[in-house]
Amino acid sequence: MTLERRPLAERLWEKVQRGGEAECWVWSGPKTNGYGVIGEGGRGAPTLRVHRVAYELLVGPIPEGLHLDHLCRNRPCVNPAHLEAVTQEENNRRAGQARTHCPHGHELPASGADGRRYCKTCRKAYDRKRYLTKKRSR
Repeated sequence: MTLERRPLAERLWEKVQRGGEAECWVWSGPKTNGYGVIGEGGRGAPTLRVHRVAYELLVGPIPEGLHLDHLCRNRPCVNPAHLEAVTQEENNRRAGQARTHCPHGHELPASGADGRRYCKTCRKAYDRKRYLTKKRSR
């Protein structure tokens, strides 16, 4: 006896807490790196990112070469109003702008002249350690 798999859309929406148009629609199912995932078919079939599935169901196909950017910065959100198809470069740029602190908790400054952002405290510590290592090896 084989069990018939329910349609993907049905399985997706039963695990989404839908709010209003401006609110995040949060996926409550399994996640990988914070992004909701759902099985495409039976055992061994690939998993899909739920925000991509929701976007394609409600908006249409994601244009070739573009990625979906979570404008709300909430990875489990599947609200298509919070998703925008952009290039990978633009998505990375926006993600960098959204960061306010380095992994060690120090505040990040605004972008420098070259557009890069780095933690001055961590950079000073790194430069000091490198200087001492080179000094010892002489």
